[in-house]
Amino acid sequence: MQPELVWPGVHVVLRLPSGSHSVHEIKPNTTISVGKYGSFQSNFLIGRPYHYTYEIIDQVDGSPPSGLRIVPPAELYADIKDEEPSKPVDLEEGEQADINGKEVPAQFEIVDQKGEVLLRTNRDIVDDARSQTMTMEEIEMLKAEGKGSGRDLIAKILDSHSALDQKTAFALAKYTLRKTKKYLRRFTVLPMDVPLLTRWMMTEKDALKTMELREETLALVGSWSNVHFMPSQLEEHPKQPGNIGQGRWLMVDETGGLLVAAAAERLGILHPPNEQENRPLATHPNRPFDVQPTGDMQLTPENPPDSQPKSNKRRFSIAKSNTITIVHANSQPNLSLLRYFNFDAANPAPSHPLSHHLRTLSWLQLLHPEDDNACTEPENIAPEVIQTWKSGKRSNHYRKRRRWERTVAVVSDTRLGNFDGLVVVSSLSLPPVLHHLVPLLHGAAQVVVYSPSIEPLVELADFYSTQRRVAYLNDPPAPEAMPTVDFPVNPTLLLAPTVQTISCRPWQVLPGRTHPLMTGKGGSEGYVFTATRVLPAEGGVEARGISKKRKDKLEDVGRDESESRREKVVKAKDEEIMDS
Repeated sequence: MQPELVWPGVHVVLRLPSGSHSVHEIKPNTTISVGKYGSFQSNFLIGRPYHYTYEIIDQVDGSPPSGLRIVPPAELYADIKDEEPSKPVDLEEGEQADINGKEVPAQFEIVDQKGEVLLRTNRDIVDDARSQTMTMEEIEMLKAEGKGSGRDLIAKILDSHSALDQKTAFALAKYTLRKTKKYLRRFTVLPMDVPLLTRWMMTEKDALKTMELREETLALVGSWSNVHFMPSQLEEHPKQPGNIGQGRWLMVDETGGLLVAAAAERLGILHPPNEQENRPLATHPNRPFDVQPTGDMQLTPENPPDSQPKSNKRRFSIAKSNTITIVHANSQPNLSLLRYFNFDAANPAPSHPLSHHLRTLSWLQLLHPEDDNACTEPENIAPEVIQTWKSGKRSNHYRKRRRWERTVAVVSDTRLGNFDGLVVVSSLSLPPVLHHLVPLLHGAAQVVVYSPSIEPLVELADFYSTQRRVAYLNDPPAPEAMPTVDFPVNPTLLLAPTVQTISCRPWQVLPGRTHPLMTGKGGSEGYVFTATRVLPAEGGVEARGISKKRKDKLEDVGRDESESRREKVVKAKDEEIMDS
């Protein structure tokens, strides 16, 4: 659950008048700079609600520098509230009208289907740059000397425009809005969430780092993968009873952690529990949050839930339900975007839910754990010898043991399978990835694969097509020979492969000028492959029902019986006649 107030240590998004966004970490007693709009102290935001709009106020008559003023809603929406639509003047055919002191032909008007005038254009008005009498040097001087939020500067710029009275109402509003976005020193504080982070990375940062994953495409991936919170309940497993929990998703994420953040948000484990929400503002210390472990963690006597562990002997805690398992190709997974949600993958805080619900392992650990050094057990030393060591050497020994225990537990649990879904957002070759990961899913689990281009997904859909499945069943290759050239994956494991896409484009909606915005971000469309995991039938398949040959045979038998019965009836009647 997202916090309602701004507290130290969180990342906030500042929406600027220009429409761009600026991301900042709130640190006490620091200065936050928003570029040309100015700067202010971070303490002005701590303890205040989100979604407030502020104005940056300069120092006036000895007041504190760079203060903030909360803009009331009445002032924010004053232009919309006070605006009254003007009724166009009815004109006869061929008549000219006087608009802003200049005659405009009637054919330059925008009319509806009934012929009523909706808006008059300024097509014959030439806007000259010399109409603005104020130079950039004078504007920069006013910005340097200005006191306030920039409204006085905007008013002076409008007053110095010599052709302002020639503009139509729409042109005047457009010109005023352009100057407001450029000079008004306002911003709105927004909480960091996954849709906003996706939009920010796509439009204002490097979209290639997230494989050009758009906001609507990420929502489609989350819907098809069916990631949702499930109650903590262990299921019996034939190989390791009582060790498999519910709500376990397997992922391959090469978006810097954006896919993990979206899944964690659906599971309710993205944001750390914040005890500061229930405290008075004066009692909030500037220190990390202290929260208790969740209910499905493994607790040991050295790590009770009502106290912080202080001994180096404490065991690791790992959740069994509502977990996200990441398979990566490097020594460490790239989860850099999770820092915007107060999670450091290299040094996770015990209070964050992701530290217990997020599991990572490499492809080498999944396929060949015996060849990985992290799966090799450290030397087991007697406790009496350990007590004679120095504290630093003893702590290093316990840390290695905990890291090995956690790695072995994650690898063993992953290789058992029984996952609820698979989501792949990767630039790797897709057939080998699905060849190794699809068998780890249980029946009816969803498989979702994202790719910026459609060609890899079309090839993947062909590998799981009905024709491939029929050819595989007619002449199945040996299990040890898989994968082969014709069958890089087992086509009997997935059903109903589908490739789809989604795109949400903003439109300009104006009378007579409705069209998509031409200034949107380019890039790839993004495509999604979906399928359902099925369990092939084992052993021989016995057909049920009546075949066509058997049906024809039964019809012949029934016809013969009816004819013999008819002959018996006729014969019995003939005997009665003869007796009489």
